[in-house]
Amino acid sequence: MHVSDVTWIVTLVVLIAVLLFDVLIIGRRPHEPSTKECTVAISVYVVGALLFAGFVWYRWGHVHAGEFIAGWLTEYSLSIDNLFIFLIIMASMRVPRQLQQYALMVGIVLALLLRGIFIALGAAVIARFAWVFFIFGVFLIYTAYSLVRDYVKNEEEEAKDNAAIRWVKKTFKFSDDFDGTKLRTKQNGVSLMTPMFLVIIALGSTDLLFALDSIPAIYGLTQQAYLVFTANVFALMGLRQLYFLIGGMLKKLVYLSIGLSVILAFIGVKLVLHALHHYNVISFEVPLALSLGVIIVTLAITTVASLIKSAHLHREEPGTAED
Repeated sequence: MHVSDVTWIVTLVVLIAVLLFDVLIIGRRPHEPSTKECTVAISVYVVGALLFAGFVWYRWGHVHAGEFIAGWLTEYSLSIDNLFIFLIIMASMRVPRQLQQYALMVGIVLALLLRGIFIALGAAVIARFAWVFFIFGVFLIYTAYSLVRDYVKNEEEEAKDNAAIRWVKKTFKFSDDFDGTKLRTKQNGVSLMTPMFLVIIALGSTDLLFALDSIPAIYGLTQQAYLVFTANVFALMGLRQLYFLIGGMLKKLVYLSIGLSVILAFIGVKLVLHALHHYNVISFEVPLALSLGVIIVTLAITTVASLIKSAHLHREEPGTAED
């Protein structure tokens, strides 16, 4: 798959145009988006992703289009799981509801820029050292095990300060209250950073840590940096609208972590097999159709099973049983 410089430039220009539209519109009128607004925005991004898949099919063939779809679905499902942490961060930092969309938008833009660097580094490493697939594969299998272990232990996720947040807290002085979307404010003539600055750092750095799972996972589906990058873009760009649209429904996806563990474990094994094939140890590689099928079937079963379980738990709650 050869991607010309012109294609890269056009893609980046379109992406920057979309980001500027978001920054200029939302930055001027921070608010809590309505259900209709979120639904329309998510629909636009989903349709955009499907149209882009059609473009990839037309330009480079059905195999690469399938790789993009598989990568996009994987990144999107991982992003939904990450929304749990975003909800915890927003609650723990007491971000006003009308400012949460702005915080998410800036945090995601920051994450996109950092992921772009991470993806480029990953592509360079993979191109030179095929054995890195062993590391990626084992890491994903361990991550899958960790998800199952935490689910079995029923551990509550907490918003813990990472290294970036701890450094920011030590380096800057903060005001007690938010000042709209401002990152810096003045109190009694003293310049202080606002809590909004810390929230954006928390969201951006946390999402970057999530990339430690998602980037190796998508490189297990395609080694094309262009497809890896665009799949991440389409998954992240609808994330803030998804946050408001299904924020209250996230708790109903009780088996999401189990479904993700299956997908990550499968991709981890696929990466190990790919590395063994590269070194002529085995002659078998997992076909793309099987990968796409496993992802779609797993997500479908996970969603249906979660909704059935949630409905059952709801009926068992006091005051909800039918007479």
